[in-house]
Amino acid sequence: MVGQSNNFLTRTATILSVLSCALFVSTCSDNADAKKRIEPTYDKQTGKLQLLKYDSDGNGKIDTWSYMDGTRVLRIEIDRNEDGTIDRWEYYGTDQKLDKVGFSRENDGVEDAWSYAAPDGSIARIEVSTRRDGKVNRTEYYEKNLLARAEEDTDGDGKIDKWETYDGTRLASVAFDTAHRGTPDRRLLYGADGTARLEVDSKGDGHFVAVNQKQ
Repeated sequence: MVGQSNNFLTRTATILSVLSCALFVSTCSDNADAKKRIEPTYDKQTGKLQLLKYDSDGNGKIDTWSYMDGTRVLRIEIDRNEDGTIDRWEYYGTDQKLDKVGFSRENDGVEDAWSYAAPDGSIARIEVSTRRDGKVNRTEYYEKNLLARAEEDTDGDGKIDKWETYDGTRLASVAFDTAHRGTPDRRLLYGADGTARLEVDSKGDGHFVAVNQKQ
């Protein structure tokens, strides 16, 4: 995913460069061929630019749609494999910097996850709508592009009730709030050797005890 993300960023930079050329023709004579592959759409009443359709690979198929507010990019939708289904959504802030990237975990055109980058370009977090209804109920936090921890609202009540921690690429623990107290009361600890241990916090004071011990 990281390698794909870097490729997407390169492609996005190219697209934005071409779009800039389309808006400011006199400064970009070297991209004349690319500009021929752009189809602009303007608001009929105001004349303001609303949409730029782009054939990025020149094969005659539109694969990139840039939604505009005049010269400002709002979002870009991309059909990477040109199967007729959008599989990447890019959202831009008022400073024209990439804010987040949406994608479809099922590759079916339903946007159900959003990636946010750290200042160095690595993945900082990914927000997921596991029910695919547009509502984020799971957030994954990354360190150096590796999943470090995650939290999730599994029952849809608006409160986190599941916590995961990772050690490198290995799941280290999963904790659950089965009592709806807002804090975990059950947790599974996974050893590097594949073993697992269940612990319980029956009093809700943060003190966990293995289930095979007296509590």
